[in-house]
Amino acid sequence: MEGFLFQATIYLAAAVIAVPIAARLGLGSVLGYLAAGILIGPVLGLVGAETKDLQHFAEFGVVMMLFLIGLELEPRALWDMRHRLLGLGGLQVVISTAALMGIAMAYGQPWGVSLAVGLSLSLSSTAIVLQTLSEKGLMQTAGGRSAFSVLLTQDIAVIPILAFLPLLAVTLPSGIQPDGSISLNADKLDPANKAAEGGHGSEAAQVAFSLIDTLPAWGVTLATIGAIATIIITGVFFTRPVFRFIHSAKLREMYTALALLIVVSISLLMMVVGLSPALGAFLAGVVLASSEFRHELETDLEPFKGLLLGLFFITVGAGINFDLLLSDTIIIVGMALLVIIVKGLILYVLGRSFGLRGRDQWLFALGLAQAGEFGFVLVSFSVATGVMPNGVAETLLLVIALSMLIAPLLFILYEVISKRYSERQGVIPEDEIDEEGTVIIAGIGRYGQIVNRIVQASGFDTVVLDHNPEAIAVMRRFGYKAFLGDPSRPDILRKAGLAEARVLVVALDDQKAARALVEYARKLRPDMHIVARAHDRTDVYRLYQCGANDIVREMFDSSLRAGRYVLENLGLSEYEAAEAQRIFYQHDRASVRELAALWRPDVPPAENKAYVARAIELQKDLETAFLDRNDDDKKSA
Repeated sequence: MEGFLFQATIYLAAAVIAVPIAARLGLGSVLGYLAAGILIGPVLGLVGAETKDLQHFAEFGVVMMLFLIGLELEPRALWDMRHRLLGLGGLQVVISTAALMGIAMAYGQPWGVSLAVGLSLSLSSTAIVLQTLSEKGLMQTAGGRSAFSVLLTQDIAVIPILAFLPLLAVTLPSGIQPDGSISLNADKLDPANKAAEGGHGSEAAQVAFSLIDTLPAWGVTLATIGAIATIIITGVFFTRPVFRFIHSAKLREMYTALALLIVVSISLLMMVVGLSPALGAFLAGVVLASSEFRHELETDLEPFKGLLLGLFFITVGAGINFDLLLSDTIIIVGMALLVIIVKGLILYVLGRSFGLRGRDQWLFALGLAQAGEFGFVLVSFSVATGVMPNGVAETLLLVIALSMLIAPLLFILYEVISKRYSERQGVIPEDEIDEEGTVIIAGIGRYGQIVNRIVQASGFDTVVLDHNPEAIAVMRRFGYKAFLGDPSRPDILRKAGLAEARVLVVALDDQKAARALVEYARKLRPDMHIVARAHDRTDVYRLYQCGANDIVREMFDSSLRAGRYVLENLGLSEYEAAEAQRIFYQHDRASVRELAALWRPDVPPAENKAYVARAIELQKDLETAFLDRNDDDKKSA
């Protein structure tokens, strides 16, 4: 027990320290986890042989991640992806395998070993790629969706690959019975190889596998079909009654227990019939995507997924064999880079063939260029079935681990290339502004659109400026005139009629650019009325100092309306709720003006004593105003 607690403390402390540092440096959490593993493993030696066993447990995080991804995809959405799954994903696996197999043969490996090497390296890291895409908000881009399609194809491809690899063995560790069944000769496998198969010598795992290891080929096929059908039927017909039964207990932890039971039982079922637990979990997620309990499942499993994925990445870093790496540093690092370059080139060409361009093409190519966690499984399985020698396997495992370690750096490289790529594309020519209006609206996002519609509907002319060509195109599609140009540039503002306009509306997303625009307009036109959009109170104070007349916080008015609706549903009349809204609005406006005079840009508000003291006094004034209003209502009643 003490040993377990010590190891748990080491792993958790490493994650808590390394990951926030990596995130603050902009490196992403995955690289932080990998660095934590290297630190506590090869560098400090705080963890040892238990890393391999822990890695098998941590791989369950990948299973949970695919289950949660499946929850986001309804069957129709999956059907719509079929062309990318079969075309883009299938070609990636086949072409990458062939190219990497050719390289292995060029190094003198037999064709069977080379094919196993190619298959193992052709797969990318589902855990790293999906985690990073989600963190960086790239999942919904064309490149992100294409990467997800390929990853899903690779996860599916693991199943036939595992079935095919034993056929490459020089000496098969299995026998074909007269009835056509397959009998594994476990005595030909050493304990280490048994562990590599994922059984770790456990009796439970061997009992589970014995359910199908003596079945004929047609029996294995029926068992596989039956397992998949069981998942679908259970998800469609039995999940809702079970959730209602759990709900009747009114115990929150039961939802978590049920969510874990679903994922664990599906994984066990898939392993029993020789399929990928990750694939089974994904299929179950898709089946439950239309369930009303989807959000409950997501909420309950998300913390477990995050911790297990983090643990998986730590074990990858801790498991790097630095002795082997230091003995052949140039060769092994060169092999890892060669894998990344070859796969990256193949992915780049495939992406272009399937219509990806620009940033999306780079994201697709660099994001999937590394080897993946399923490579560990395939290499270990190849050793267990006699396909791959131990020496080749050790080197290959190190190459896979190194490529995964480099993967987060490839996403950083993508960001650099993406920025430079957009600069090389050149700036889209700005429109020739041939109109002047009473009102100039700078920025035509959700905020600026509403202002523009109200003003135009009231019969006043507006000149709309925005530097986003997509936003301008949308406006024009709906019949509104807008000009493409950077509204923060003085020459653009002059052409839009800044010298004659009565009102300037600053609705830019960029807070710094918005303040610069307000300051410039105020200097040029001291008499102009400036209405500015603010992000929060601090932004209000800055805009006030720059010279804006009316400053509107993004969420303030909508929050007031929401508060009024809450009061109405708590029993207040519409008039009483509206009065409460009015009192709060007027008090807040006055408070902002007072506090703006006390606000100091070089001191955080919470450390500004005068600011805090006056804010507390104003809050008491607000409470008094509401009490007075309630007394007036009682007297009038």
